[in-house]
Amino acid sequence: MPKDAEEHRKDAAYKQAKREGYRARSAFKLQDIQNRYNIFKRAYYILDLGSAPGSWLQIAKKYAELNLTRYFDKYYHRDHYKIMGVDTKKLSPLEGIKIIKMDFTTPEFLIEVSKYFEEEKLDLILSDASINKSGNKFSDQARQTKLCFNILELTKFLKFKGNFVIKIFQGVDFENFYTKMKRSFMVVKSLKPKSSNKKSNEIYLIGLKKK
Repeated sequence: MPKDAEEHRKDAAYKQAKREGYRARSAFKLQDIQNRYNIFKRAYYILDLGSAPGSWLQIAKKYAELNLTRYFDKYYHRDHYKIMGVDTKKLSPLEGIKIIKMDFTTPEFLIEVSKYFEEEKLDLILSDASINKSGNKFSDQARQTKLCFNILELTKFLKFKGNFVIKIFQGVDFENFYTKMKRSFMVVKSLKPKSSNKKSNEIYLIGLKKK
């Protein structure tokens, strides 16, 4: 077993994820974000980008199901939820979730989103998507930021006051992306979840209340 894989299996968060039935330790990153910013409040229509292996979809489903009864009032509410996950890697099925194996930067994906959600606006878009790292910190950061700009274009599917979470790498291009994101959301916060690798330059931006 490669050294990195062996260390990963010894990781406390990895072991906890397995105990709790999550597909990966990354579930706790999303849970940390939820605990801080309540991004799942009244979220029924959810899109998850870069879904493999599916732990964020598991968290999304948990909250979408809770919302069906938690917010049964005179305000915004649905009697059903729709969740779509997409990745270029194959994902094992999750009951009640639409999973697509394709590149979400293609025009064909836009058609899939419109069709599945029946042209309705989304409550929440999540992205834990990442480039395949080369090991060159500077080029990887630039490539990840370019991907993030492509993902930001997909927020056109978000409803007014919808929420957005995206993973980006800290570096020279970070401020440009952060500034552009602020133009689209009333509030933008940054967070490095407790369960993130301390050595990693990944950070999450949370866009609250789309303009």
